[in-house]
Amino acid sequence: MSFDFDRVIPREGTSALKYDGRTAYFGTSDVQPLWVADMDFAAPEAVTHALIARATHPIYGYTLPPESVYDALIGWMKKRHAWVIEREWIVLVPGVVPSLNAVAMALTEPDEGVIVQPPVYFPFFSAATKTGRRLVQNPLKLDNGRYSIDFEHLEQCAQEARLLLLCSPHNPVGRVWQREELTQVLDIARRHDLTVLADEIHADLIYPEYRHRALATLTDDTANIVTAVAPSKTFNIPGLGLSALIIPDSARRTRINQVLDMVHMTAGNPFSLTAFEAAYREGAPWLESLMAYLQKTRDEAARYIELELPRIKLIPAEGTYLLWLDCRELGMRDDELKRFMIHEAGLGLSPGIAFGMGGSGFMRMNIGAPRSLVMEALEKLKAALR
Repeated sequence: MSFDFDRVIPREGTSALKYDGRTAYFGTSDVQPLWVADMDFAAPEAVTHALIARATHPIYGYTLPPESVYDALIGWMKKRHAWVIEREWIVLVPGVVPSLNAVAMALTEPDEGVIVQPPVYFPFFSAATKTGRRLVQNPLKLDNGRYSIDFEHLEQCAQEARLLLLCSPHNPVGRVWQREELTQVLDIARRHDLTVLADEIHADLIYPEYRHRALATLTDDTANIVTAVAPSKTFNIPGLGLSALIIPDSARRTRINQVLDMVHMTAGNPFSLTAFEAAYREGAPWLESLMAYLQKTRDEAARYIELELPRIKLIPAEGTYLLWLDCRELGMRDDELKRFMIHEAGLGLSPGIAFGMGGSGFMRMNIGAPRSLVMEALEKLKAALR
């Protein structure tokens, strides 16, 4: 079975945030968009066919999640991640970002500490600040081009917090946390009665040299672990808005469900449910081809940056389709760097400063696009830096 990831599919005029939101975000539409974390690839045909089949029924009323949706997720987790989950553990939610906020509201009290590990996906910060919780920052350490968790500092942070938001694999730095690192996280959480919300939305986007381990598979005591997963990044269907929280502990599950009920956050979109099930049931061959394609793009981009853009250092990506570019040698302030990328290079990238502490001087680049477009972007950057 072959998949054409080289095909350039026009997205302008489809209300795609990545394309039609350029003027609002960059001040101009005249940039190549490599920012928002969705891909410019067609979703698996199985998903499209399932959506078309559902659309032929002309009534789109209130919809209950069928048991087959839960079965599809259970089967995927068992096969892909060697994780046997129970049906009652699963809570469907319309997106991982709403899940972050719901968990913070359910499992902490106002002014209690919520730990984040910057530079990190920016909704992690607002999950604490916009819910009236106290933001506690445990910055990652960057040594010799590789990020790690500062465990000594995390131990200190845990003494004044109730919840850790763990990004695993990590967006934007691309780390796939290894068993010994995750075990240390679990040890600290256990000592300080800290709940860990593991955002594992990128868990299926792992390069062959690495292996993702679901946090909850590394301990027999999963009571303090909540895991967020979704097919959205894996199969490029984020606009359909459906994810799942896996919550083994019944008390925490009850509290989270109470918050979701309070704000009427239901997962009943018939098309979201259809795509969710089709992706997890039939999307594996597409994903295998995608990762082979992304690996080649990642490696070609890395070689180009090393040879042609020596003042930019690429942080090696272990997972995700996001590259983390260290542009500090260019000697620009963050506002200057953003203007340079937009107006000199014609590129719409995500400024590193948006990801918090440690992001200054960096840019995040989305390579989930036909390889020709990714290499064209790097050539634009080279020309601008001449």
